[in-house]
Amino acid sequence: MRTWQVERRKRTRHLIELGGLVVKAGIVELTNDDRAIIYGTMLWIAAKLRSHEGERARDQWAAKGKEAFDAERHEEQNSQ
Repeated sequence: MRTWQVERRKRTRHLIELGGLVVKAGIVELTNDDRAIIYGTMLWIAAKLRSHEGERARDQWAAKGKEAFDAERHEEQNSQ
């Protein structure tokens, strides 16, 4: 397989995984799949991260995400 094909597949997988996070967080359902709302939210997040509050927001959001991933992992282990 050519290098550009490998890179394209990596990029495609990455984009699919990011889209999966949007679905997993319930954003698609909560917005009735309104792309303008979802995009606007992403723009708001980006602006927040660029602001003087960016580091604090990044730390809070990272902690919340890690907590959610850990809880999900724990649920999966208990259901097996």
